[in-house]
Amino acid sequence: MSSPQSTADHARVSPVVETSHRRFVQYGCGMCAPLGWENFDCSPTLWLQRLPIVGVFAKRAAGFSFPANVRYGDIVRGLPLSPGSIEGIYCSHVLEHLSYEDLRRSLRNTRSYLREGGIFRLVLPDLRKLVDAYVEDQDEDACCRFMRDSSLGAETRARGLGGLLRHLAGNAAHLWMWDFPALSRQLREVGFTDIRRAAFGDSAEPRFAEVENHDRWADTLGIECRATTG
Repeated sequence: MSSPQSTADHARVSPVVETSHRRFVQYGCGMCAPLGWENFDCSPTLWLQRLPIVGVFAKRAAGFSFPANVRYGDIVRGLPLSPGSIEGIYCSHVLEHLSYEDLRRSLRNTRSYLREGGIFRLVLPDLRKLVDAYVEDQDEDACCRFMRDSSLGAETRARGLGGLLRHLAGNAAHLWMWDFPALSRQLREVGFTDIRRAAFGDSAEPRFAEVENHDRWADTLGIECRATTG
């Protein structure tokens, strides 16, 4: 995910203060920012809203304001978290917006933040389901429906500076889609184990109920896995 924040700026972000309690992190959180979680998002809108003076105008232009407990952070570049310090990490409809290489980098970063036995739980569109539905659909609009449902196409082209800025800020395009076998392999390669298909609300860790939304799990691919060695 690209952002207007420079690498130097990111490096100056202070790490989250370490405490003895069990820590849970959500990245790509959007407006879902429950208390007790460390919530990160790399939206350019959030970055602008956090700037002095400019932030006031950015909030007015957007028509909404990110919750105060959402911090700017890009999982691809790395979050201000110490290795092995996190109990659980969650992301919802984030990874499909990353390029192939950025996905691999984000998974390595995610694994590094989790303590031994820590849980990574994620949900994103299921390419296999979308393809199966397209193949089975005999309707003449099946192709267009697949392109819309997968967010792989563009119905209009951004024109002019304003259109380009709205396109970049929206970050709605899906850059690389996944099914369970392919994403499982990527998770294994960075050190995750106990990889399984997950369903809404089925985690043994009750804290995930605080961030999960039923609608975002409908007809999707959910995965839960653990950071273990050996």
